[in-house]
Amino acid sequence: MTSVPTLPKETAYLYARYNRIKKITGKDFADIVTLRRIDLTGNLISEIEDGAFSKLAMLEELNLAENKLVKLPMLPGKLSVFNANDNLLKTKGVKATAFKKLTKLVNLFLAGNQLEAVPLIPESTRIVHLQNNNISEVSSDTFCKGNNTYYLRPNLNEVRLDGNPVLLASYPNSFTCLKALPIGRYH
Repeated sequence: MTSVPTLPKETAYLYARYNRIKKITGKDFADIVTLRRIDLTGNLISEIEDGAFSKLAMLEELNLAENKLVKLPMLPGKLSVFNANDNLLKTKGVKATAFKKLTKLVNLFLAGNQLEAVPLIPESTRIVHLQNNNISEVSSDTFCKGNNTYYLRPNLNEVRLDGNPVLLASYPNSFTCLKALPIGRYH
């Protein structure tokens, strides 16, 4: 399969894993507002047109892992799980605020890309996988709110930064709001 097939209007789940889909157009999902889960893992997707997911108000899970994406499209606000592991994403292809409005996002997977920075992570997020990227530094605002020592992030249970050039021990104030230290290199 080289493109998204025509789907019935009442489709709730699309599993089109390990095909040869190269592009997602604005028309592919325009009439299927009932979609709750899309899994396009292991395709050849290098382009997603702006607005391709804009009408999917019920979409909760989007899996774009193992493709050839260099930039992320606008994502629907109801997403709780987003997976773009193992793509070609760089920081310039992921707007710093790409996830800011995703107030229901619980799991964010961006491992195995070429990101140089950590994007803004919504308060609702519990798991963030950023391992095996090119992240070389974090700031006190990356996960916490700068010098606010009273701020806690009880939801964020797991942060993976292993496989990045960042030396986490150099940024001790960056994790004071977290329940557990990120997984990564400390010395």
